[in-house]
Amino acid sequence: MRLNINAMLKMTLAMAIFGSIGFFTVNTGIPAEELVFIRCICATLFLSGVWFFTGSYKTEKWSRKEVLQTMLCGVFLVMNWVFLFKAFNEMSISVAISIYNLAPIFVLILGSLFLKEKMSVGSAIAVAVCFLGSIFIIGIEQFTSIETFFNSGFVWAILSAFCYAMTMIVGKGITHLSAYAMTFIQTIIGIVMLLPFMDFSVFDGLTKWNWFYILGTGLIHTGIVYYLFFDSLRNLPTVITSALVFVDPVVAILLDILILDFRPTMWQTLGIVFIFGGIIFTLWKPNRTALE
Repeated sequence: MRLNINAMLKMTLAMAIFGSIGFFTVNTGIPAEELVFIRCICATLFLSGVWFFTGSYKTEKWSRKEVLQTMLCGVFLVMNWVFLFKAFNEMSISVAISIYNLAPIFVLILGSLFLKEKMSVGSAIAVAVCFLGSIFIIGIEQFTSIETFFNSGFVWAILSAFCYAMTMIVGKGITHLSAYAMTFIQTIIGIVMLLPFMDFSVFDGLTKWNWFYILGTGLIHTGIVYYLFFDSLRNLPTVITSALVFVDPVVAILLDILILDFRPTMWQTLGIVFIFGGIIFTLWKPNRTALE
């Protein structure tokens, strides 16, 4: 199969831009709920515009089952965003993004428990390695008391990874709706979900830079990134997509270290290596020996 360089560059650019979302989030000056609300509005306007002007809406194949499935996906997607942004506000971006990327491990565990999918011995070991890595990265001292544990941001990061995994699992059966239609439905669900909880007073007194980061999170990290991602996804083999997805956390960690002066301890560095090592093994290692 001939590699589509243009699609590969689009996917790489999308993941690199998305890697800066943590940096943008901590500079918005508003809570996670309000930021996700703005993000949903921006994404709805941008992607529905692309959907309309490209004429993709004319070829949509609607089905009641897939629309309901997409709506449920939207609930988990919005919760995933809220929890991730809360994690960014409580802990370093590097730690939050590493835990967030445990989502494929949750997919593996949930699939084994509820979808009767067999887990290989290697995958079971990878899950244990990732779990150990998460303890290293958050710090064993954070587990000494319930109060310290909940204030660490670890719970928000784990919840974001779990909700992301649920988004992937619930979305597995959606085959006819286009990515634009799915995103449109999901972001509309987000607007409806979050509207009753909005505190619009948080937008008072924001600086121009705050608004730059807020709108950047909505238009750049959701609108443009999703367009580049979906436009390139259909033209790339799965193995290339799986590899390029890791551009996102690499950029996030580099920005955290170079701009926000995050300095991981030896144990945190080991934890990051354990987590991504386990994830890479799970995604690429053929599952040959199955656990009964």
